[in-house]
Amino acid sequence: MKNRTRIEFGDFQTPPALARAVCDLLVQQDIAPDVVVEPTCGTGVFLVAAAAAFPNARLLGWDINPDHVERARAALTQIHAPERFRVEPGDFFTHHWETEFLGIAGTVLVLGNLPWVTNAVVSGLEGTNLPTKENFLGLRGMDARTGKSNFDISEWMLIRLVRVLRQRRAVIAMLCKTATARKVLRFAWQNDGRIVRASLYRVNAKQHFGASVDACLLLARTGEAGPAEADVFDSLEAPRPSTTLALAGQDLVSDIRTYRRLKHLEGFCPYQWRSGLKHDCASVMELTLESNGGLCNKLGEQVNIEPDYLFPLLKGADLANRRLAPRRYVIVPQRRVGDDTAPIRFLAPRTWQYLDAHRGLFEARKSSIFSSQIPFAVFGVGDYTFAPWKVAVSGLHRPPRFVLVRPVNGKPVLLDDTCYFVPFDTEHEADVVARLLNSPQCLEFLECLTFADAKRPITAELLRRLNLPALAKEAGLADEWEASRRPPRRCPGQSILRQPELVMEPRSE
Repeated sequence: MKNRTRIEFGDFQTPPALARAVCDLLVQQDIAPDVVVEPTCGTGVFLVAAAAAFPNARLLGWDINPDHVERARAALTQIHAPERFRVEPGDFFTHHWETEFLGIAGTVLVLGNLPWVTNAVVSGLEGTNLPTKENFLGLRGMDARTGKSNFDISEWMLIRLVRVLRQRRAVIAMLCKTATARKVLRFAWQNDGRIVRASLYRVNAKQHFGASVDACLLLARTGEAGPAEADVFDSLEAPRPSTTLALAGQDLVSDIRTYRRLKHLEGFCPYQWRSGLKHDCASVMELTLESNGGLCNKLGEQVNIEPDYLFPLLKGADLANRRLAPRRYVIVPQRRVGDDTAPIRFLAPRTWQYLDAHRGLFEARKSSIFSSQIPFAVFGVGDYTFAPWKVAVSGLHRPPRFVLVRPVNGKPVLLDDTCYFVPFDTEHEADVVARLLNSPQCLEFLECLTFADAKRPITAELLRRLNLPALAKEAGLADEWEASRRPPRRCPGQSILRQPELVMEPRSE
């Protein structure tokens, strides 16, 4: 129970040595606040460090845990007069921060370490440590229903602080995940957050918190608009930045200097990037081809079904490691999203019987995109799914490797939802595009657009930024690419986008 509460509230106290190092950096930056505010002060470690670093500053702190508040008061009372500080119980999400900051005179430093926990984790624990439910990022359509609506609690808190402080000069110095810091800066830069200067200083989260995440100190000065750029330092002690991230267009780039040199490679991609199949029921839908020719699911069951709805499958890790001979197969009960699956009962009765026997696992899927009344429905499926040729890339791996995916035994190979791909009618065009995307020019450009610590560094939005005509010219493939895009000759009425018959037969019982 204690560990559950710790996770819900992101209750990981900052080590004193790290708090002192952060305050030392702020002093070196000539930051001399009249008031230090810590919205989630915990046991007071940061307040104690700030009291020593800024001897003339008044200290204000709040925390939702009353035991932490008492410990923070005790720690400060031992070394400072009571009139110098005020530490009170308080819930960040219900506290009226506008009124609070209006009552604070002088220069303000907002310091601390906000909870490192996502709204999905807190909701999964049936916890209450959440802001009022709102689409605060303004997501629309499918983005609001899928993983993009998940966010770190600290992201919501930091954006709240940026909004409150946009009208006054203040300094925000917060430990957080590096990905969270980038999201907050992007939001501020896109929504007139009035950040005049910002920087990120990486910290070793494994050493200080035992957490395997990329973390940093976000340092931002508010009150005026400034360039949408932030220097990135490799440590709190680093004398100079290793790179500069920035807002370019509608999204961030990890290296603004390289981006400016290669900016001509950005534009409208003439192809539509697709994500792979999403089913959220791998234990049933994904089958492994065994050495004896039989099929087995992840539940350890031998599976004997018709080949009609069965397709070879590659995952993101397969693409990244160039394992292009599929050992997995996936059941695809629909040709398009919304297709009725009832005909399977008559067209492939063994397949229907197998799926129906595991109906409970399908109904237990949590994502709202599977909330339709169609049994065994999947998402991310359409005519493009069954194209014979594809150029695909893993969204989870960096640097990206673009792979030409060929049919297997006359059957199109499908990708899972960790992948992005472009479908093609012809092998020639797919081959040229794969070579173009793997060119040094393209990979260098993608390098400056992506972030190594991102959970999904490659996205469809990112790939749509590639100006393929400019890339083809840069890579010396312009003529070949244009030639490959000419429609192939075929007999009247013949369609080249087709679903070939399956040659591989599952083992009979």
